[in-house]
Amino acid sequence: MRTCLFALAIIASLSSSATASWSSRSSVVSPPSFVMAIRGGANEYETKFETVKSSVIEKASKKIEDARRKIVDENSIIPDFGAQAEQIISTAIEEFSRSAPSTSDDTVASTAYALKLSELETTLDAPLQVLYLRQLALLREQALSSYRSASKASESSDYEAMLAADAQFLRGAESSTRKSSAWTYDSERSHLQNVMNEFAQTTKKLTETRIQSSQQQSTAMQFLQHQQQMIQQLQMQLYGQSSPW
Repeated sequence: MRTCLFALAIIASLSSSATASWSSRSSVVSPPSFVMAIRGGANEYETKFETVKSSVIEKASKKIEDARRKIVDENSIIPDFGAQAEQIISTAIEEFSRSAPSTSDDTVASTAYALKLSELETTLDAPLQVLYLRQLALLREQALSSYRSASKASESSDYEAMLAADAQFLRGAESSTRKSSAWTYDSERSHLQNVMNEFAQTTKKLTETRIQSSQQQSTAMQFLQHQQQMIQQLQMQLYGQSSPW
């Protein structure tokens, strides 16, 4: 009997120790209640801001699609594309600011707001920049065509024609650039200048080849005329009169 009571006492003691140990571990592993509250608040704000952001992007995408049809499908140049792109993003940011929940003095909410606002601008800027690069290519081809026409139709130098074409591209590129962005047309402008230089060099070589060919033909004609004169002189000496031929 004493043995049984002793055994039960030991079991009860072990059980009590295990329970205390588990409670101690649980208190260490479980995060404090205020941390969970912060996480829950951040997720709540992010969800609300994400919903507003998606709605704003959907509206702005319609305007971007209209620009895409003109530039890509129709190969048309939009004269004030830079201003239009700026307006699309500015309007989207303003709409997000109006529709997003107030952050008050909540640091967590302010951080989530700033993040979604940045994501909004980046999301809209990317497709607009793709259209910008496509429009630059159209402007480059247009300027190159003007240069070729000017260099063939007028007596002005290639250098003057290059300056006019470069100025034409520059005007179009500047009006196509979104001012508050990192967009740049330096690469396309450099490519245009390289193509014009190559074209000018090729044209110069062709002109020199034509001149040399013309000079050679002129020399050959002079030689033939000289030979004909010598034959006529010999005939006159032999027959004492003009050639019957």
